Amino acid sequence: MVQVTVHHNENLEKAIRRFKKKFEKAGILKDIKKNAYFIKPSAERRMRRAKAAKRVHRFGPK
Repeated sequence: MVQVTVHHNENLEKAIRRFKKKFEKAGILKDIKKNAYFIKPSAERRMRRAKAAKRVHRFGPK
């Protein structure tokens, strides 16, 4: 759980900005989107392979 302590006389916008940074760094939104619906493991592997092939095609092998 992401927590931000608002200090005495601290600007609220600054605290919200710190919260957004911590939220993004924790990867919470990414995890929520990933778990929004179930993807079969075989389909997930197929998507990963397709994404890797697309990346290799675009940038070349490393």
